[in-house]
Amino acid sequence: MSNPTVPEAEAPQARAHPRALEPITLVVTALLSVLGAVIGLVLITTLGIAPNTSVIGALIAMLIGRISFAALAKMRDPNRQNLVQSAISGSTFAAANSLVTPIAVPFLLGRPDLVWPMLGGAVIGLAVDSWVLYRVFDSRLLPASAAWPAGIAAAETIKAGDEGGRKAKLLGLSAVVGFVGSLFKLPMSAAGVAFLGNIWALLMFGIGLLVAQYAPGILNVDLSANYVPHGVMIGAGLVALVQAVLMMRDRRSKKEAAAQAEREANPGDAFDAEFRTVDARRLRRGLLEGLVLFLIGAMLIALMGGVVSEMSGIGLVGWVLLAGVAALIHQLIVGLAAMHSGWFPAFAVTLIFLIVGLVVGIPMVPLALLVGYAASTGPAFADVGFDFKAGWLLRKDAVPWHPYEMAGRRQQYISQLVGFAVAIIVVMIAWKPFFSDGRVPPVAQVYVDTIKAGLTDPHALTMMAVWAIPGALIQFFGGSSRQMGVLLATGLLVATPQAGWLVLAALAIRFAYTRAKRRAADKGRLAQESAVADADNDLALVGAGLVAGSSLNDVSQIYKAL
Repeated sequence: MSNPTVPEAEAPQARAHPRALEPITLVVTALLSVLGAVIGLVLITTLGIAPNTSVIGALIAMLIGRISFAALAKMRDPNRQNLVQSAISGSTFAAANSLVTPIAVPFLLGRPDLVWPMLGGAVIGLAVDSWVLYRVFDSRLLPASAAWPAGIAAAETIKAGDEGGRKAKLLGLSAVVGFVGSLFKLPMSAAGVAFLGNIWALLMFGIGLLVAQYAPGILNVDLSANYVPHGVMIGAGLVALVQAVLMMRDRRSKKEAAAQAEREANPGDAFDAEFRTVDARRLRRGLLEGLVLFLIGAMLIALMGGVVSEMSGIGLVGWVLLAGVAALIHQLIVGLAAMHSGWFPAFAVTLIFLIVGLVVGIPMVPLALLVGYAASTGPAFADVGFDFKAGWLLRKDAVPWHPYEMAGRRQQYISQLVGFAVAIIVVMIAWKPFFSDGRVPPVAQVYVDTIKAGLTDPHALTMMAVWAIPGALIQFFGGSSRQMGVLLATGLLVATPQAGWLVLAALAIRFAYTRAKRRAADKGRLAQESAVADADNDLALVGAGLVAGSSLNDVSQIYKAL
């Protein structure tokens, strides 16, 4: 059943979406992408963090839009600001996570000759990573209506700057709280996402954080040394993968399928949060395309990196299959965790595949290349999801909505590609002086140390297998919509001090505030629903402000690195 059509005379937004390659937008995008890539490169190689620069990009774009000079006034358009923030955040994560970290692995291993082949493989991983997300965003697996917390923060920042008033004050006050709290080393982004995401998923995330913080002292057990978090993630990740495969099946009745086909053919003019722009068929095709492209990328790395000469024919086939599958699984697990919690355990999941490689006996150099290839996927996948979420929120008032949404998403993807291209150029120029000066990502050093040390604990595989069982059970019974097992493992792996308490406190405030608003409302279904919606809107602003403030603090840390 289609939505009621709004007359064209009442649809002022029935227009073409701003284009990413318009001269003024492209110039601003390219310049800010350089800034984002440099920030990401500097911070990942010194402090080991990759900040979310979406808010920075949005704020700068808003300031530029206030300049009434020639074409710069066009940047007052929230959708152009969205294009700019998409590019700067994309360039930051691409430079820091998808490019510099992978190429640091062969360099630290004493094989600088493999840096360029690894960079080529990382570029392939980055390209496929973003392409798959573009193809499957807003499917049952990765719905636009899910949390994507950093995306909400970016969208609310842009809307508050555009609308002003109470919304801007509430978001600004929350951002100040987030910034000040971060100055005192409190993980305010953890509190922020608790106001935005799935309650059950975030509850498990908070529990995982608390267990990781207090188990060593109370139980006198080092969870990481015993591979407990890794085992939980393996079990939860495998079940999540099966759940993703099941989502690719279209098990509707013929009547339901016909109704959905009619709805897709005539989506109506108004926004519908329940309407999925990507169906099961496109989801299936997107993931299969991703797997094929990842396998092709693995074959190219094997040829460029000399894996062919170090392994037998059967071993080489196994390496290509493992590398391709690892890249796909890595991006899905990282993406699902980011979608619900705003945090992505990329380092820990890569470490899992490293351990698997050690168990099966992959030689040192091929293992280093496999680890680098897996590490190149995931963060960009999550970041593109955040940016698409921001755009989805900003475009929902457009009429007609569906064509405007799809056009806007396409322009965001093009803008992301501009950011990626800038990041690739910056990394190509900067990696040698950075590495020569000893400035390498700390996580890359951990990978290399683990590869060199080998699997010293003979019980590692047993421990991971044992702890995979509870992880799999929690994920199974929680269901694909909550991702409870993956989020529990994420909390165990992230293990940020005090973050668990902030998550649980924010969830308690969220519950109490929503209940108070509902009690204060008049009786009746419509009044109750309106009260809940108002509470959700206020909490979203608070959460977005906390995330924005935390991100601003992260970016401000660049002074320590210079």
